[in-house]
Amino acid sequence: MNIRYTEGDATAPTENGDKIIVHVCNDIGGWGKGFVMAITQRWKAPEEEYRKWFKSKLDFALGEVQFVQVEEDVWVANVIGQRDVKKDAEGNVPVRYPAIQKGLAKVSAFAREKNASVHMPRIGCGLAGGKWENIEPIINQELISTGVPTTVYDFKP
Repeated sequence: MNIRYTEGDATAPTENGDKIIVHVCNDIGGWGKGFVMAITQRWKAPEEEYRKWFKSKLDFALGEVQFVQVEEDVWVANVIGQRDVKKDAEGNVPVRYPAIQKGLAKVSAFAREKNASVHMPRIGCGLAGGKWENIEPIINQELISTGVPTTVYDFKP
């Protein structure tokens, strides 16, 4: 099994069966730029639940995941995989690869429990500043090697 790459909208997967849409969130409660806007345009619950989660401070930390059911067969996985929203004092970008890896391990377990496929944009590579050559091996290790069908979308309206 390999990652399936396609052009399209990651918020509108066309496969049958249960589906999990994965994206990366920051650890400061910010929601308002990037792929999250496409999610919010389609469903309000992922943003609402993320903001409640941030305010609660319960397990709101790098590497944690919140699963929000948005349709009968669709969940959005809010993966906390970036520290802040801008470079730190040393010039490090916000992406945190170990946090994404920890989060995707949780996504894998949830996907296998639900017999679901996973769908995502090139997570961690937009505003978080990550490099796909670092993210792709994590996806292969945590999702593909555990038998979770995974599709990565390059946006095409």
